[in-house]
Parts: sequence; structure tokens; C-alpha cells
Amino acid sequence: MKDLGHVNNPWGDDKVIDACSIFGMMDVSGKTFSGRDIITAIGSMHDRGNGLGGGFAVYGLYPEYADLYAFHVMYLSVSGKTEIESYLNSRFRVVLSEEVPTRRVRAIENPPKVWRYFLEVDRRLCDDDVEEEKYVVDHVMEINASFSDGFVFSSGKNMAVFKGVGYPEDIGEFFCLDSYEGYLWTAHGRFPTNTPGWWGGAHPFNILDWTVVHNGEISSYGINRRYLEQYGYRCTMQTDTEVVAYAMDLLLRRHGLPVEMAARVLAAPLWSRLEHLPAPERELYTSLRQIYGSLLMNGPFTVIVAHQGEMIGLTDRIRLRPLTVGTSGTRLYLSSEESAIRLICPDLENAWIPAGGRPIVGRLGDALPARRSGRSSLSKGENFPLHAQVQGG
Repeated sequence: MKDLGHVNNPWGDDKVIDACSIFGMMDVSGKTFSGRDIITAIGSMHDRGNGLGGGFAVYGLYPEYADLYAFHVMYLSVSGKTEIESYLNSRFRVVLSEEVPTRRVRAIENPPKVWRYFLEVDRRLCDDDVEEEKYVVDHVMEINASFSDGFVFSSGKNMAVFKGVGYPEDIGEFFCLDSYEGYLWTAHGRFPTNTPGWWGGAHPFNILDWTVVHNGEISSYGINRRYLEQYGYRCTMQTDTEVVAYAMDLLLRRHGLPVEMAARVLAAPLWSRLEHLPAPERELYTSLRQIYGSLLMNGPFTVIVAHQGEMIGLTDRIRLRPLTVGTSGTRLYLSSEESAIRLICPDLENAWIPAGGRPIVGRLGDALPARRSGRSSLSKGENFPLHAQVQGG
């Protein structure tokens, strides 16, 4: 267990009422834009948080190092930095290391040191048959589980997470996010419920280029965590949301499921609804529940999941947490509140509330998502074959 005393929240709150704010915006044309608008949008939902966590993920911000893994690491001591840098140098080729630029912000107290490393997997240091992404994941897990005074909180290519203890608008100012540009941004304002407010426990949560921001509570955390540990994931950030990031990495990257199918693992239809579906759909959903039953996410939740070229919004199957979708031009917006979207996009063309358990997906180069009915049957564009990779290997 890490000693979090000098980077934990100064208020000492351990259990508070539920809130949280999430926001995502993506330009499906790939055009990049600064972090100013998303800082404004998430800041407008200030009252949904309490200053115990804020953070952002941005994609496309490191084009000059796009082929390298960008590790962002927080250090709680000088010795922790020395130990982890020695570990990185012995297992990767470190192309560049530098301290992440920050500004002095009155509301940010006792921040840890934050460094970034652009890394290349040196095939001479690993077995020939080891997949590169598995090699990276294994070493992120090892650092976060074995080193007490530091942790990796961002590990993808051409993307980054910036987070900490504070309101999100303060975190945005602290990390100078108005000076970065990306084609996809997500943001989170935290109001911790069952887990401590500390720098590592702020959202987004990340592995490789997968990031997750979450409003709600994963009451199935225990069984979800035990299932993921079978595949080598180690949960060390002291919060339920961490399992969502690892579950998406497992389902989409390692098992190759389509997004729509992965959504029906995390937010599976109720058994009572399956009885009324056509036989092919009933067969598919029953198979998913049998194979991935331990990854079903119980409890109220809304998540925004992002990775290179894609942003996904998903609520629990009975919509116990809010999500509004907006589109305008080539921009897709996902938000806890419609007012936050309209604040930065007054000429919003479309806005709607999606059906529970049905993903909203924006992809680079694709048309923007369109409003659709909440019927339980599969819609056009979701007709993935029953012989798709539905397996637990």
C-alpha cells in the first residue's frame, strides 16, 4: 500500500455524497484543437465535484513522438524517481525524459513531481515471442504494484493523461492544458464516494491508449477485479473505476470484440428482456453472459471511454447516471449536462439522451452518430456475426 499522506486530499473526506462530472469532445475529421473549451465545459459543472479530483485525457498531442510510448509518471519522493528511472532504463530504450510543465496554482497543494518519458520497446530486452503491447502492460503493472513512491498513470502512444487532486479547471491550469492540442479530449470532475481522493485516484484511468472517465459506482468491483487479475491486470489505484479501463483493454484489444458487443458485456440486457428477443440475439446475449458474466458492471454508471481514433459513451442498462450527446459540424460531444455542451457550442445542431446500455461511438473519418430509438433489437450497423470472437482466452 502506498503512503499517500502528503499527496492525499487536505480535507480528509473519506465518504461523501455522489456526483461527478464527465465531458468528452472529438473532431471526427481529425482536426486538432486546444484544451481551452473542454476546461471551460467541465468547469461549468463545478458543483458536481468537491475538489478531490480532476483530470483530462488528450489524443494527438505528441505527433513528433507518435511511434513511442509516452509514460507519464508521478513521483512521491526523490528516491522513488531514481528507482523507477533505473527500472525504465533497464527495460526500454528511453528516447527522451523531461519534467511535465506546470504552473503554480493556489488551489493545488503539495503536488507530486510529474515526469514524462518517451519509450521504445527494445526487442533485445524481451523474448522474441512477447507481444509489444503485452510487454508494456506487464511493466506498467509491475511498477504500480511494486514501487511505493511512484506510479505510471499514462502509457499510450501519441496521447496523455493529466490528473490530480483539485477541481478540473485547476488541474487544467496546473498542467498548462491550454497550450496542448488534440483531436479528442475527455475530462472528469470527481466527487469521491467509497474511495480516497488522491492524485493516483483521480480520473481518467489509463492503460496503453485506453482511458476511462466515470460517474457512478461499480458495486461489482470485487468480482470484476478478480476476473481481470486472471489475465495479469493488477488494480492498485484504490478506486472502482480502474477495472473499467482494464476490462475495455481485455475485451477490445486482446479478445477483439466490437465496441457494441463489449458494451453488452459491461451493461448486459436484463434476463427478463432476453426472453422476448429474436432467437439469434437471445443466443448471442446468453453466450456473452455465460462467458463474461464476471465482467458485468453492476451499479449506477456512465463512462466515456477513448482510445486512438474513437470515443465511446455508455451508461448502465437502466440509466441511473446522466449522459447527453451533442453534435455540430464534425464535432461530437458527450456530457453529464447539456448546458456544458451549449456553453462552448451555442449553435449546437443536435442533442439527445441515449438509451441505457447502448453505446454512442464516434470514430475518425466516420459520420457522426445519429439519434436512434432505444429498442432492444439490434439496429443496422450493429449486426456483428454470431461467430465473432466470443471467447474467454
